[in-house]
Amino acid sequence: MAETNWAGSHTYRSPIERVRSVEHLQELVAAAPRVRALGSRHSFTDLTDITDADHGVLVSLVDLPTAVVVDPTTRTARVTGHAAYGQVATRLHAAGWAFGNLASLPHISVAGAVATGTHGSGTGNGSLATAVASLDLIGPDGERRTVSRGDAGFEGSVVALGALGIVTSVTLDVESTYDVRQDVFTGLSWDALPSAFDAVTSSAYSVSLFTRWGEAGIDQVWLKSRGEQAPSEPLGAVPATTTMHMLDGADPESVTAQGGVPGPWLDRLPHFRMGFTPSRGEELQSEYLVPREHALTAIERLRGLRDLMAPVLQVSELRTVAADGLWLSGSHGHDVVAVHFTWVRDVERVYAVLPAVEAALLPLGARPHWGKCFVAGVDELEPLYPRMADFRSLRARVDPERVFGNAFLDRVIG
Repeated sequence: MAETNWAGSHTYRSPIERVRSVEHLQELVAAAPRVRALGSRHSFTDLTDITDADHGVLVSLVDLPTAVVVDPTTRTARVTGHAAYGQVATRLHAAGWAFGNLASLPHISVAGAVATGTHGSGTGNGSLATAVASLDLIGPDGERRTVSRGDAGFEGSVVALGALGIVTSVTLDVESTYDVRQDVFTGLSWDALPSAFDAVTSSAYSVSLFTRWGEAGIDQVWLKSRGEQAPSEPLGAVPATTTMHMLDGADPESVTAQGGVPGPWLDRLPHFRMGFTPSRGEELQSEYLVPREHALTAIERLRGLRDLMAPVLQVSELRTVAADGLWLSGSHGHDVVAVHFTWVRDVERVYAVLPAVEAALLPLGARPHWGKCFVAGVDELEPLYPRMADFRSLRARVDPERVFGNAFLDRVIG
């Protein structure tokens, strides 16, 4: 039976080998002309796939045991790369530890999220990749190697799209466990947004703004605050009186607890609960990370595309991410506002809309999320990444035969 990504929008074209041990993985990598690793399958394209013509193999590490080992001295945790953030977070919290931030979905794998620059929100919070202290990888010769902070090429090895090896474990910064409260407000108007944008996006530890780009403005504001103190109400918005889902008609049982009731970080920072299907499942997603200084211009341009997007759009989300120095990160060198799109699952109709979205956003310096739907190729992307040439040089040294290459990397990296 054909196997697909989680949304059912991409069917994998090569055989999938379930790895029995790290040693088994080493043997597979050393013997295959092309290898790519599948994580939680939360990417929406052929990012992790290879074609039959490559005569390669896709590897799944899901059968390997999950390990979470905390070093209290360095305040780090070494975790299995294929493990879901939600699984790791549960073990960390039980031991009195926490991550500084989480993405909206706890279902995604640690290695996959890091490799694509996935993020949560918060003006002071970097992407999940900024918490990486070291990576353990299987290289193209099947040998193990470790890349750590301070090593040459480390900044190019973290957000690397699987191009430099298969990550078996990741060492991440941790801190003492903490509580978070989540408050939701509705009805922030477009007229109020320009003057309120900086205040709203910095009014809580993690902030999400949801909109369908209609005349109503920002439909929902989700504020996640550390501790028990209530956040300030956004200008003109009102507190929600019931649990809200960001998608019309979706079951609110799947979202994390709202209403300002404090709870453990892992039960509030994500939008969705681990035991439920995130979002609707049957969807496509795109995201563009816009330099913060151009955020209001980007919003105005997207409002002008409302009629074009409306037939295929379920909801958009605006979040903030702090700048970092990782070469292929969407927030490399810039604080950014991430503009996320949850589309209907109709590949042809969504990809017909994306050129107009990118024509509006890429001239502002927006970078697409590597794991989601976009149409830009290497010619459009290279000017957006000042260290792209350095990454190519690093890749040529680490994997000269492009054992970990595929058609996706050819299109976007060259």
